[in-house]
Amino acid sequence: MFSQDQPSTGRSSRRDFLRGCAAAVAATALPAPLLASEKSPATALLTRAIPSTGERLPIVGLGTNAYSVTDPAEIAKRQAVVARLIDMGAKVVDTARAYGDSELVVGRILHDLKMRDRVFLATKTPIQGELAEPAQIVAETFRRLGTDTVDLLQIHNMHGTAELMPTLRKLKEERRIRYIGATTSRDEQYPELLAALRTHPLDFIQVDYSIDNRNAATELLSAAADEGIAVLVNMPFGGRRDGNLLRKLGDRPLPPWAGEFGAGTWAEFLLKYVLSHPAITCAIPGTTSVANLETNLRAATGALPGTAMRTRMEAFWDSLAV
Repeated sequence: MFSQDQPSTGRSSRRDFLRGCAAAVAATALPAPLLASEKSPATALLTRAIPSTGERLPIVGLGTNAYSVTDPAEIAKRQAVVARLIDMGAKVVDTARAYGDSELVVGRILHDLKMRDRVFLATKTPIQGELAEPAQIVAETFRRLGTDTVDLLQIHNMHGTAELMPTLRKLKEERRIRYIGATTSRDEQYPELLAALRTHPLDFIQVDYSIDNRNAATELLSAAADEGIAVLVNMPFGGRRDGNLLRKLGDRPLPPWAGEFGAGTWAEFLLKYVLSHPAITCAIPGTTSVANLETNLRAATGALPGTAMRTRMEAFWDSLAV
């Protein structure tokens, strides 16, 4: 993702999940107090259900692709972000073997905070290399994170799906991992991910999606809804294809109608667009800044754009010279 700086109830039916999606879109027209649940109306984070179990997740989490640091001051800076994430009621923390030593840093932070049980910890298998010993590969993941269990283990950018899936299914049966996923961050892998979500028992997919990169919505997001699969969004602020959208926007003013759905910054505008798609479960923008994290989490409160507003946002965005 681009950095800005329980019990099982069985897989939901397509009808039930799509009914829930429609309700989520309809709910965006309600005032904030009617959307709030766990905290005060002004600060409650909106949640969405994981289709395969019904477990609910706050709709904004944290990506840690910039957490591979060794300097104590830099680690402390990132620890403050994770602590604030939890304090504000969010819980999804996403990392990966491919992010240098980010898994080690995240594991250390959670250990030091003594808050492992308060996060939904997601990571990924290696993005390249040999896969002859899947059990050893996954054992290294647990070692690096300093934990015996992971909430979500994802096959990173479709590397070794067939080789790794038996091990992931076994670990799920053993309750070492709770959910299985697969990720992509580029269009050319969409057909492979589509095939995987229709073939393997995935609970999650993770895709690149932003207002400037809407290609995942063409088929992937509806397929995930059809199959009852949760969706994490990496790069909601842009990425490889479209670049850093916040940097491109510069000091352009927000359109005045952004206030109709509670967006007071461009970050909130961009995130609320992504989050308003009913198939999206959670966006995971990366940041090492507490201030940016707080801005991101504000996007998970109050109203979200409805269908007509999403169309207006797309037309406005497409008209910008960015």
